[in-house]
Amino acid sequence: MSQNLRILIADDHLIVREGLRLILESEDGFELVGEAQDGYEAIRLAADLQPDVILMDLRMPNMDGLAAIQRLQQEQPHIPVVILTTYNEDDLIMRGLRAGARGYLLKDTDRQTLFNTIRAAVRGETLLKLEVMEKLLAQRPTTASPAPALTDIELSEREMEILTAAAQGERSKEIASALGISERTVKAHLASIYNKLGVDSRAAAVAVAGQKGLLKG
Repeated sequence: MSQNLRILIADDHLIVREGLRLILESEDGFELVGEAQDGYEAIRLAADLQPDVILMDLRMPNMDGLAAIQRLQQEQPHIPVVILTTYNEDDLIMRGLRAGARGYLLKDTDRQTLFNTIRAAVRGETLLKLEVMEKLLAQRPTTASPAPALTDIELSEREMEILTAAAQGERSKEIASALGISERTVKAHLASIYNKLGVDSRAAAVAVAGQKGLLKG
């Protein structure tokens, strides 16, 4: 990547924002373009600044990170969001992933993991190892509808092509170009895949498909 990756941080704690700023400014290839103190400000700055990635705290006043992620998925779905969290809270993180985040970082993570996660998010890659996602999926409330059994899942050839490409980190626009279809058609197929797998996000779809043996290699 030849140009700087433009980053927006959303966190209500000044010390966290300043700490991340210092770390990012010490590494070539990164540029902090904005700081938000709550979800409302994050949404506004995302629209104005069009960052390459957003680092989003989940616990913020006025509008929390979960609500902000949901809004961003509707209004700025091309901007990847990475969750920032103080604790390894499976349920809260899972809710963020189901809302559309591409991964998460603990606030005490090491520098290299931070840099690698940001770069991966911008490439459109799924950021969680399969075993981590499986653990998170297992924490879903028991009242939720159970995921379909493998024998109940029938994905079309086109859906499998799209799901495989998504698992490889390709964005909807890239998938559409490769398959010679519109981006809207790709998104429609993804919605069908989510429904069949009983999930709400691309990351969860990839994880469930891998868990059930639908993805090879």
